[in-house]
Amino acid sequence: MTDFRQELLAAFGIEHQEHLGAIRAALAAAGRGQVFDLRDVFRRAHSLKGAARAVDLPVVEELAHRLEAVFTAVGEAGLSLDAAAIAAIQLGLDGIEGYVAALAGAPEPAPPEAALRALDGLVAMPAPPPSASPAEPAPAAAPEPAAVSAEPGPAIEYLRVPAAQVEALAGAVHALSDSLGRQAGLEAGLRGLEAAMRGLRRDWEGLAGLGGKRAEEFGRGLGRLSRELGQLARAQREAAWTAEAAAAQLRREAGRISLVPAETVLGSLGRMARELARDAGQPVAVRLEGLSLQADRRVLQALKDPVTHLLRNAVSHGLDRPAERARRGKAEQAEITLALEARGGLLVLRVADDGRGPDLARIEAVAIQRGLLPARDAATPPPPAEQLLSLVFEPGFSTAEAVDRLSGRGIGLSVVAEVARSLRGTARLRPRFPWGAEVEIAVPFSAARQPLLLVEAGGQSYGLPSHGVERLLRLPASALETVEGQAVLRIETEGRDVIAPVMALPVLLGDPAMPIPVEGGHVKAVLLRSGDRRCAVAVDALHDLRELAVEALALPGVDPALVTGVTQPEGALPALVLSPEGLVARWLRDAGQLAGAGLSLAAAPQARPAATILVVDDSITTRTLEKSILEAQGFRVLLSVDGLDALTLLRGGDVPVDLVVADVEMPRMDGFGLLQALKTDPRLAAIPVILMTSRADPADIRRGLDLGAGAYITKQKFDQRELLATIGQML
Repeated sequence: MTDFRQELLAAFGIEHQEHLGAIRAALAAAGRGQVFDLRDVFRRAHSLKGAARAVDLPVVEELAHRLEAVFTAVGEAGLSLDAAAIAAIQLGLDGIEGYVAALAGAPEPAPPEAALRALDGLVAMPAPPPSASPAEPAPAAAPEPAAVSAEPGPAIEYLRVPAAQVEALAGAVHALSDSLGRQAGLEAGLRGLEAAMRGLRRDWEGLAGLGGKRAEEFGRGLGRLSRELGQLARAQREAAWTAEAAAAQLRREAGRISLVPAETVLGSLGRMARELARDAGQPVAVRLEGLSLQADRRVLQALKDPVTHLLRNAVSHGLDRPAERARRGKAEQAEITLALEARGGLLVLRVADDGRGPDLARIEAVAIQRGLLPARDAATPPPPAEQLLSLVFEPGFSTAEAVDRLSGRGIGLSVVAEVARSLRGTARLRPRFPWGAEVEIAVPFSAARQPLLLVEAGGQSYGLPSHGVERLLRLPASALETVEGQAVLRIETEGRDVIAPVMALPVLLGDPAMPIPVEGGHVKAVLLRSGDRRCAVAVDALHDLRELAVEALALPGVDPALVTGVTQPEGALPALVLSPEGLVARWLRDAGQLAGAGLSLAAAPQARPAATILVVDDSITTRTLEKSILEAQGFRVLLSVDGLDALTLLRGGDVPVDLVVADVEMPRMDGFGLLQALKTDPRLAAIPVILMTSRADPADIRRGLDLGAGAYITKQKFDQRELLATIGQML
């Protein structure tokens, strides 16, 4: 294949993905019953046909011609875009994508007959037009809607740059930047020399009274030298500033060159998931979101295998059969989503489905069988859901009961966790509401450099990635409280009061005897965040925030979940790069063992916080009234607008709640649903609940009490003394 032919195919590869992506987005909107631009869809198919003709791909041209006919039938013949029609069109789009992808490995791939038949089945196709060479006049196309006649945009120019060259350029730019950083020392030396020259001139002026022509000439020469030195110092400062600004710009531009849209690496996975679902006989809508986001090519390539595994898992484990979906009131067509977004300086990738969701009982059984959990009797509550869901990332963990070509080979999700850790990121599994499961991978955008907060603790330097740092704190030691042997601080964040544990950073790294460092009566701390969880680590010193190269680190005895790499700041000792998510997870895992570790603060007050009550009501008037009554009695009050909001707050665990006062009639999740969810969650079942409602029907009262409500108060006879007396009894 000639270089020119390769360049044409490379350009077509980018263009055809753009057209296919736009058509798929329109089909997704049609599947949801939303309005979409049919004229744009037709124009995309027409442009795809013309581009295929230009690069002499008659198979793609023929498929695009059939797509034109289908969309013409939709607009003119009333063809309905129901689920079957959308599935047939998707098969045609997958056929185009698969055929183009196969061009790189075979000179003449086989035509996608299934895709051709699927499109033929939608409309009665005319005889295929004769293929025309680029020099011949184009055959007459199907009539195109008038809205397509738009001004042609500027031609897109493509520049092919070898990956090795881009990576070498980025390395050279970073070396230049580091070299320029050393000029700060040269500038300081020049300033010192300038100051010394000024002092020498003052000394000479004291001796000038001796007179003489020679002394006058020396004085004039010294003055010229002083002026020249001052000019040189100013010029050097200006040059250094200009060079640093240019290097920063060059660094940004070189970094952008190495970024590619996620579509270029992960775009084909949607087609793969649809093919797997078709092979399994399942009607599935595969939605791709955010694939225009740009990230480091090496990061995306590293993520491709685990994402492929997650999509296979979603098809194999996640989908439930149509009869089961109908019984549960779900839509007939299942849905699998691959979504990317930028969040807090991280690339966040989610693979979700609306199927059965995680089977916690099955996960626990497999964990006990593999020795990851001890066996328990019927009287012992099950482990928290969060702990069970984390076990699926253990090596070899799989809940598949049979081996097939999609799953059950003992690989499990450990490959996902390993890749996330190698990229200095995290992976977590969680259930979706109301159905399904979701795996989220969060990694830095770049595999080479990260913005790091440099700190010092216990005589060692550390780097904390900025995406996990919520706040830097300097607070009086007397502001720390002690709750059940653990130092904590109260802090307001996102409009809520949050209690966060505080400990010396070395405690989380394996030194439980390290006390919280206090300097001048104050504690320096870093508030770390992982999801909705927070933890404050106390350090000896807070340095600066720098963007630094991070190298992999593999040492015996070093936990890769806590230490993700090493960096070498200019003019400083190497610093271990820590995982904020790993540190918070370490606290959650070992909270019982760590409680009391490092508590050598004699000044820490022992005052017990007031009881915290969560008021749940969709009426702002009722919430305000109950809040004022309870706060007047010294209680801390949290507010939620409905049961689902309250359940999310309680499961987040940021603030311990001692009692819940909930209305019954609320949108999304009512009081009965909230009560049932609390009593079936072992972590929340002990929280007492008071139901308040205008529904005084005896059957409703019995239902609330049967579900586990501690009291049922009707609003018709609401008396604040009754409410306070009931709370007093239950607390």
